[in-house]
Amino acid sequence: MTDLIESQPLPTDMEAPGLARIIPEGAVLDTISTGFIATEGPVWNRRERFLLWSDMVGDRIYKWEPGEGTSVFVEPSGHSNGLTYDLQGRLIVAGFASRSIWRLEPDGSKTVLADRYDGLPLQAPNDIVVKSDGSIYWTESTGAFTHPGLSGPGEEYDVQQYRDLKPILRLGPDGSGPTSVVDDFEGPNGIAFSPDESLLYINDIRRRHIRVFDVLKDGTLANGRMFYEDKQTERGSPDGMKVDMEGNVYLRASGGVEIVDPSGQLLGRIRIPEMTNIAWGDEDWRSLFITGRENIYRVRLNIPGVPVW
Repeated sequence: MTDLIESQPLPTDMEAPGLARIIPEGAVLDTISTGFIATEGPVWNRRERFLLWSDMVGDRIYKWEPGEGTSVFVEPSGHSNGLTYDLQGRLIVAGFASRSIWRLEPDGSKTVLADRYDGLPLQAPNDIVVKSDGSIYWTESTGAFTHPGLSGPGEEYDVQQYRDLKPILRLGPDGSGPTSVVDDFEGPNGIAFSPDESLLYINDIRRRHIRVFDVLKDGTLANGRMFYEDKQTERGSPDGMKVDMEGNVYLRASGGVEIVDPSGQLLGRIRIPEMTNIAWGDEDWRSLFITGRENIYRVRLNIPGVPVW
C-alpha cells in the first residue's frame, strides 16, 4: 500500500467560533491506508514514528510508517480493540474477543496482565489508557458476544456474559487488581484523561453522552457528572475519544469527529461518517489519525494533542 492514497478538502461543520482556532484554513483530509474490515484503537509510537491500529474482524494489528506504508504488526491479536503504550514504551492491548489485557514484550512475546475481575472472566475490553503513574484504565463492554465476524474456523471464543455490570476497571502501578472505579454505565466505550490527569472522561455509547470524573490521589474516581450529550440524529454514537493540550475533547459521534471545549460546548465536527476512533501523532502531536471502517485518515490541526508515552 502507498504512503498517501488521497487528499481532499476537510469537510467540517462549525457550531461555535472556537473551531477556527483548532482547524487551520485550507485543512485537508489525507487517506493514508485502506482495505480493512473494522479498524479501531489507533496509537502513535513517538520513538520509532509509526502508527498502529487494530483490525478487529481481521484479527490483526497493523502498522503504518511514513514513507514506508502499511504492514502487519501482530497476527493474531485476540481481535484487539484499544491500544496504548506503558511507561516503558511497551504496547498495551485491549483484547476484545480474547477477554484480556495483554502487553507486547520487546522480544515479541505476549504477557497477560489481566483476564479476570472479581473471580470471573473479563467481558470485552474496549478502550484503554495508561496514567503517568503506570496505572491502566479500560472500559468493559459485551460487544464481543454479538459482534459479527469475530470468530472463524478454528476459533472458539468464550461468548458467555458472566455479569450484567459493565465496569471501568483499573490495574494499579504495581499490577494489582483489577478493581472497578465505576460500574453504572450501559455501554462504556471511549476513555481519556485531561492534560493534567485530574479528570477522566468516559463516554457511554448507548446513552450517547460523556461523563467526567475527578481522579483522586489513589486512582479512584469521584464526583461523576454529565459533560456532553450527543443530541444529533446522524449515524454514529460516542466511541473513541481523545483530548488536546488545551482540554478540548474529540470524540467519534454523530457524523464524524465532534470537538467539544472544556466547558462542554460543541465547537463543531469533522465529517467522516464511517469513523470509529482517533489518535494524536507525528513529532509535534498535531496530526489527528482517524480509523474508519475500511480506511485510515490523517488531518493536521493547530492545537497538539496529549502525548502518549
